[in-house]
Amino acid sequence: MLDANRRTVDIPFKIVRDMIIIKMKINDKGPYNFVLDTGVGLMLITEPKLIDSINVPHTRTIKLSGLGEGDSFEAFVTPQLDIVIPGLRSSGVSAAILKTDYFNLSGFIGMPVHGLLGYEFFNEMAVKVNFTDSVLTVCKPPDLKPYKKSQKIPITIEDHKPYMDAMITFPDGNRVLNKFIIDLGAGHPLSLENMPQNNALPKKTIRANLGIAINGPITGYLGRMEAIEIGKYKIKKVITSFPDLDYIKRAYSVKRDGNIGLGILKRFNVIFDYANGFMYLKSNNRFGAPFEHDMSGMEYYWTGDNLNHLIVSRVEPGSPADDVGVIKDDEITSINFKPVSKMTLEEIDSYFKTTERSLLLEVYHDKKYDRVILTLRKRI
Repeated sequence: MLDANRRTVDIPFKIVRDMIIIKMKINDKGPYNFVLDTGVGLMLITEPKLIDSINVPHTRTIKLSGLGEGDSFEAFVTPQLDIVIPGLRSSGVSAAILKTDYFNLSGFIGMPVHGLLGYEFFNEMAVKVNFTDSVLTVCKPPDLKPYKKSQKIPITIEDHKPYMDAMITFPDGNRVLNKFIIDLGAGHPLSLENMPQNNALPKKTIRANLGIAINGPITGYLGRMEAIEIGKYKIKKVITSFPDLDYIKRAYSVKRDGNIGLGILKRFNVIFDYANGFMYLKSNNRFGAPFEHDMSGMEYYWTGDNLNHLIVSRVEPGSPADDVGVIKDDEITSINFKPVSKMTLEEIDSYFKTTERSLLLEVYHDKKYDRVILTLRKRI
C-alpha cells in the first residue's frame, strides 16, 4: 500500500540483460535486488542464504515445477513477510525460498540478485513502467492517468498472471490470433510454445539455450516471425524462441500459446491495471530498433566472488566461436585488449550482436592463455 498522504510513488529501476531490477527490504533487512516479473505468481526468493538474513524459520516445504528439463525442486514456504519499497509497504506477503539457487540470476546478470517479485506488486496498484526514464510510477487504480494517445489492451488475470491476445504473422504469411502471458521477467522478445506441433519452424533457425526455469534449462530453437500485432502496433521480423516439445511437459492451468517478453515490452512505455483488466502501451524511442541476436555462438556467465570471471557455458556447433576452437568452460579474459572484468555483461553482449565484424579475444583455455580472432556473422 502507498504511504499515507501519497497518491503516487516513483521507483527507479535498472534494466540489465533485459531484466527489470528494483531494490526492496524484507523484514527490515536489505535492501535486496529483485527482478520484477509478471510471469510469476508467488514471490520467489532465489538466494537460499536469505533464509537466515531475514530471520525466517525453516517451515513447510513445497515442490515447484515449470518448463524445463529436470524434476521439480524444493522450496521453503515463508511465514508472512513485510516488504518495503521506498514509498510502498506490504504486510502479510507470502513467498517461497529455493533450497538451491537453480537460476543463478546473479551470474547471468552480473550483479547480486535475490529473487523475483510478481503478482503481489501488481495486484492492488496500477503500475506505469517508463522504459524511457527507467522509473516505475505506482498509484491506486482510480488515480491512474494513462499516457496520451496510448493503446488500451484488454488483459485477463488468470492464475495470478496477465494474459492478452496478439496476432502473429507466420513466415508463410498465415495470420493467427494467439494467447500470451505478458512476461516482464522473460528477456526474449517472443516465445511460441506450440509452434513445433502446429506449424513448421522458420527455414532459418539455430539451436539455443532459451533460458532457465524452475526445473532446469529450456532448450529449443531461435528464428524469426514475420510480425506481431498488438492493438494498433505492428512489429516486424521478431526474434522468436521455440522450446523443444520434450521440454513442454507441464499441464498448464491456463491454456496459452507462449509469452511476450521484455524484448518487445521495452519498446513501449507500459501501464498495468490489473484491477480493471487493461494494459496501456505507448511506443518509445526503442520501437523501431531492429531485433538482433548473438553472432558469436557463445553463451556465458559471470562467476567468482566478485562476479568478474566470464565463463563460456555453451558453444553452438558450427558457429563462429566453434570455428576458432572456443569450448565450454573456457574463460574469456579480454575483448579487443579490453579486460572483461572492467565491462558489464551488456557491454559484452553488444560486442557480439551489434554488427558483423572481427574481434580479438583472449581466452584462458587448457591451462594457458590464447588469442583468437573471432569473425562474427548473423545467424538468424
